[in-house]
Amino acid sequence: MQTMDLLDGPQKIYRKISQNENIVLLLLWHVLHLIIKFMYFVREILRGIENYLIINEIVKTYEDLNLNRVKYLGIVVDSDEARETSKVIELLEWLSDIGVKKVCLYDREGVLKKSKEVFMEKFDSMENSDVDHKRKMEFEFVSIIDGKETVAKAANLLNKKYYSDANTEKPFFTETYLTEALRILGANEPDPDLLLIYGPTRCHLGFPAWRIRYTEMVHMGSLKNKKLGLIFKAINKYTKVKQNYGECIFFLI
Repeated sequence: MQTMDLLDGPQKIYRKISQNENIVLLLLWHVLHLIIKFMYFVREILRGIENYLIINEIVKTYEDLNLNRVKYLGIVVDSDEARETSKVIELLEWLSDIGVKKVCLYDREGVLKKSKEVFMEKFDSMENSDVDHKRKMEFEFVSIIDGKETVAKAANLLNKKYYSDANTEKPFFTETYLTEALRILGANEPDPDLLLIYGPTRCHLGFPAWRIRYTEMVHMGSLKNKKLGLIFKAINKYTKVKQNYGECIFFLI
């Protein structure tokens, strides 16, 4: 399971405490665990209240979203949650209604890519003329394997070009070299403007690093607890942020 590496640290600590049979440490561990669970419970309640206020237009801040800056939206989903196709479709329907037209869908194991036909049938404007015009969207499907293979091919290309000949000058590889190699391989897709991350951990879950050089990321919580109002908030917050290119910004909702 993809989240095991991230959970392995706390589990090891818990096992060590249990093996030592230190009642005080074990009690403190459980108390800490309860405090964290309570904090997340309170946070979800506050998120629910905020979502209600936004959806019912009690908060007027998010009525008019400027989608000109969100030309390409990335959606990262934990692979376990990505298997809930109906929830992913509902999320995409929300985004389509908002006005998002181009989406990059990513999960580590490629679950979303395996369901590609389902999404294309429902939203693809090029292959299905019966799709409601409001529902037409353009998709890219990415998994961690795609990233590894692309990096390996780019590295092999650069190695052949600059290191196969002993007389060739050996440059210091920078982003420019990588970008050029990716362009030659036809893998130089645009960076998502905004990355919405659905999953248990506050990280991009292995989304290709060279694709998020100028991307801002937002952790949205679990997919099963997704909230339309918080998507409005994330997009609005992104459009108001002054971006310093070269920095990757990660903010929380």
